Amino acid sequence: MAKRYPDISDHGLIGDLQTAALVSTDGTIDWFCSPRFDAPSVFGSLIDAEKGGFFRVRPVGMEYVTRQLYLPDTAILITRFLTDAGVGEVIDFMPVATGAATDRHVIVRMVRVVRGEMTFEGEIQPRFDYGRAPHRLVPAGPGAKFVSDDLTLTLHRVGEPILHGDVRAGRVEVVGSGIKVTITLRTGELTGVMLETGDVEPRQVTEDELVETFLATRRFWREWNDRSTYTGRWREMVSRSAITLKLMTYAPTGALVAAPTTGLPEQVGGERNWDYRYTWVRDASFSVYALVSLGYREEAAAFVGWLLERIHESVGTDSGPLKIMYRVDGSADLAETVLDHLSGYRKSRPVRIGNGASDQLQLDIYGEAMDSIHLADTHGVELPHAGWMKVREMLDWLCDHWDTPEEGIWETRGGPQKFTYGRFMSWVALDRGIRLAQAHGRPSSFTRWMHERDRIYERIMETGFDPERQAFVQHEGSDVLDASLLRMPLLGFITPRDPLWMSTLEAIDDELVSDSLVYRYDPSASPDGLTGGEGTFTLCSFWYVDALARSGRLDEARLVFEKMLTYANHLGLYAEEIGLTGEQLGNFPQAFSHLALINAAVNLDYQLDHGSGYVEPVLRRGRRID
Repeated sequence: MAKRYPDISDHGLIGDLQTAALVSTDGTIDWFCSPRFDAPSVFGSLIDAEKGGFFRVRPVGMEYVTRQLYLPDTAILITRFLTDAGVGEVIDFMPVATGAATDRHVIVRMVRVVRGEMTFEGEIQPRFDYGRAPHRLVPAGPGAKFVSDDLTLTLHRVGEPILHGDVRAGRVEVVGSGIKVTITLRTGELTGVMLETGDVEPRQVTEDELVETFLATRRFWREWNDRSTYTGRWREMVSRSAITLKLMTYAPTGALVAAPTTGLPEQVGGERNWDYRYTWVRDASFSVYALVSLGYREEAAAFVGWLLERIHESVGTDSGPLKIMYRVDGSADLAETVLDHLSGYRKSRPVRIGNGASDQLQLDIYGEAMDSIHLADTHGVELPHAGWMKVREMLDWLCDHWDTPEEGIWETRGGPQKFTYGRFMSWVALDRGIRLAQAHGRPSSFTRWMHERDRIYERIMETGFDPERQAFVQHEGSDVLDASLLRMPLLGFITPRDPLWMSTLEAIDDELVSDSLVYRYDPSASPDGLTGGEGTFTLCSFWYVDALARSGRLDEARLVFEKMLTYANHLGLYAEEIGLTGEQLGNFPQAFSHLALINAAVNLDYQLDHGSGYVEPVLRRGRRID
């Protein structure tokens, strides 16, 4: 039955490539923002069950169990209700809006009974602007309007009223500033609604139009999915991750949001509740590798174009020529505020919108940006002259600033440090710039870049490796381990069989790994300015798979990867973190997690197919795994 706050994992995602909605396993849309990902919520009961608003469709008058699945190879979500009286389905999707930015978005909710007879109740209670803006209900003919100062929702009814003999099978009632509809359906009967953002007249949608909209949406997703070139061992999970990433891409600009939600906690009841509805240079740069590896060159090119626009706009500031994150349209106004009127997911407060980390200095983004630009270049997405000149300016800036204390990849709020990962990725940035300059004969500060790249390498070896721990550590003067350093061999900074790396990997095994799950660092050993704890990071767990495989521990790598797949939700989706008992934590679904899954699957396939000097794994106390 319905929960006041469903588990974070009890959701599927639908979207139209400009915004998205979460649908819980009880048929409730409890998160939806319009007109785009980073706009105010219309339905937000996921972060406040009383004030957030919802759109629920579920059986009434009977006990039921639910099952959810995606129509294969699509983003069309089916929620099935199984009862003693019959089996019904709610089919949710959004027609795809691939062109220019638009304020018109449509959520389609089809309801049908496939066995027996069932009574469904649908209730729509929008709450505009995160529940801060009042609205008025305007019933009109075959539907209704929900009108606020800044946005109007229009509800269209599907089909003629259903009659059972001479009796109408449904009724409509006004509940507060919302509507409740109750309808009885028998085997084979279909009804539904279209909820449209925009001030248009409510109308009666024919079943033919509904079916055509469904078929067009199915066709789009299947044709897109068929473009994938991945033929490896984990095709179903990779395909679902790719579709999920596509759902989190803002089509007008090619920007990828880190997640479509805000305020979902890293620890239930804690304060680590962030707004992830923006495009991080880091996260989106990782997407280039995933997209290229699956054959989605067009999407990779779109993001590189978006990134180059940000580099073109860049001006030197204390936080560097690039911001660490932007809105999906490329603007950088991300002032962080707290929604004091909202109670938060299961009392996890504060609920934040905007992100105060946007002005932080995080040096690693330059490495991720340059690695994605270099990778795109090797696949035919070359930099124009103007783009190269801005890249050159950016790398010259980095030569002057790579040794500056910064906040690091995890956006800690405990003060700047000289993070090893930031230095390592600065090395990557200069190394990729050198390669591009050589490959194309472009003008560059070549000698300087080489000199600073080598200085960074030597500094990391001098101050980033702790001889007592026999491991690379989080920052200069620290002995704390950091899972971000799992990327060192992946990006060529160190060979995966180097003794310095093998001992680092062993230290990470001992301290940060819990079965297949990996913590990003130990907050108790490295204060980050926040209270409370957190779960393991799914991103880091998939990085661990790749590091194991490249270090010759193939059997372990495959087992860890297979175990990680068991932590996905029922639809194959991941949040940011995984808690002690396997629960999903943090914003959902998380782009980082799905990008890392794809990259780990592709790389592990390659290692398994080509061999990596197999080494039989042993338990840490020396006993072999039989």
